[in-house]
Amino acid sequence: MNEERIMELEIRAAYQDDLLQTLNDIVTRQQQQIDRLEATCRLLNEKIKSLSSETGSSETAQEVPPHY
Repeated sequence: MNEERIMELEIRAAYQDDLLQTLNDIVTRQQQQIDRLEATCRLLNEKIKSLSSETGSSETAQEVPPHY
């Protein structure tokens, strides 16, 4: 009976190790995706700033178009 208990605990430990590795892989992939998304946001933010500085002040962008 003691041998069965040890075997069961070893099996559980093996499953937990596998689960832990799987979760670690998922977290790593998610962090890489977050890093890519943050880089994309920074690039888009810089692009928006450069476009807004090219068009002039924000007042110009809020003016009513000539056809109104």
